[in-house]
Amino acid sequence: MSVSNPTLITFVIYIAAMVLIGFMAYRSTNNLSDYILGGRSLGSVVTALSAGASDMSGWLLMGLPGAIYMSGLSESWIAIGLIIGAYLNWLFVAGRLRVQTEHNGDALTLPDYFSSRFEDKSGLLRIISAVVILVFFTIYCASGIVAGARLFESTFGMSYETALWAGAAATIAYTFVGGFLAVSWTDTVQATLMIFALLLTPIIVLLATGGIDTTFLAIEAQDPSNFDMLKNTTFIGIISLMGWGLGYFGQPHILARFMAADSVKSIANARRISMTWMILCLGGTVAVGFFGIAYFSANPAVAMPVSENHERVFIELAKILFNPWVAGILLSAILAAVMSTLSCQLLVCSSALTEDFYKTFLRKTASQVELVWVGRAMVLLVALIAIAMAANPENRVLGLVSYAWAGFGAAFGPVVLISVIWKDMTRNGALAGILVGAITVIVWKHFELLGLYEIIPGFIFASLAIYFVSKMGAPTAGMLQRFAAAEKDFRLNQ
Repeated sequence: MSVSNPTLITFVIYIAAMVLIGFMAYRSTNNLSDYILGGRSLGSVVTALSAGASDMSGWLLMGLPGAIYMSGLSESWIAIGLIIGAYLNWLFVAGRLRVQTEHNGDALTLPDYFSSRFEDKSGLLRIISAVVILVFFTIYCASGIVAGARLFESTFGMSYETALWAGAAATIAYTFVGGFLAVSWTDTVQATLMIFALLLTPIIVLLATGGIDTTFLAIEAQDPSNFDMLKNTTFIGIISLMGWGLGYFGQPHILARFMAADSVKSIANARRISMTWMILCLGGTVAVGFFGIAYFSANPAVAMPVSENHERVFIELAKILFNPWVAGILLSAILAAVMSTLSCQLLVCSSALTEDFYKTFLRKTASQVELVWVGRAMVLLVALIAIAMAANPENRVLGLVSYAWAGFGAAFGPVVLISVIWKDMTRNGALAGILVGAITVIVWKHFELLGLYEIIPGFIFASLAIYFVSKMGAPTAGMLQRFAAAEKDFRLNQ
């Protein structure tokens, strides 16, 4: 690895810029609200792009293009499901959650919101939801650190152990120093980098393969079924792939962006920006994998790395087709995708530990300065645990990531969605929804029932549990009053 390596220099400049943004955000972080939610000051552009970037991890530039490259357009059902789910989340949840959290004790975290919304004096809702967040997100963080390490390992020939720390250090640094503002501002830069990479790369691949007609003929010659959206699929398979969209309603790191918006009025514009960004990115991702089929079938001499690992299709196309300096920028987009998601997950874990355990149960009188520093310490703690888990990339615990999305989607999704649209939901209904959703996902995954993605039964059963258990009781007058005030605020300002 030469120090003059353009890709290395590009990575170093990019990482330095992200850390610099962290120090800029440090100057605007004065209390726990600033550290956890940026003082609810995000405008529509930052809200939109940070929500998108925090959602799309390295999967966007590695996993999905690889799947399309291997199997053709039939793998794109998941992208369709994600677009529908994200749009509905923006439409029904974003604005209402922004006002509901403000009217319910100015809640900073999801457990905090659940506790205030349902007047849970026992603390049970807060504890259970915070534990769910910590367990799933620590595993998520470990997977992000592994993805970053693999990128450094394959790009620079580092040992896995060195790459592990190199990939994680910058993300930990700016999250530790700048908190939510640093994460949101860097997410905006990272989202811009990702869309640049995913729009430019398929265009250059098309030019390299002789244009659209020639490319499509080459793909068809390789295997005509690459164009078949129903290739090797079943009805349950398609429903399962599209079911990924249900997960959006329950992802704490995405919901935090809605809670941090400067006002409800920003949400509509943020929705338009975010959905445009998402559709273009997913379209570019599918195009990279699909056009890659034509390129590597026409250039078998350079196809070996992709044949060995199809998830390298974007990496190899960037290296082969671009000037090394431009390739460095494009490969930084993968790092951006990894870092943007990892930083959000670290911060959500820190928020749960600081706001929902330390402040609530240990130090109710803690000063704002103390809470901010405890939050920073929790970022380090969760990061070190995640690095320890990631030290062995083959560790079985990382397999849990495959249904962590489903776990959040089923445990929190119905609770969040129904809590902002149905005034008669009760504390016991919320508790039942979280438990039934989480348990259903775990049991369904273990027995692999019907071949159906576990988020779908989890979401349905949790929703039914919320409705029937809520009907057995009644919300208090205070709950109804706050709900009505928040809904009125939403309708006046949307």
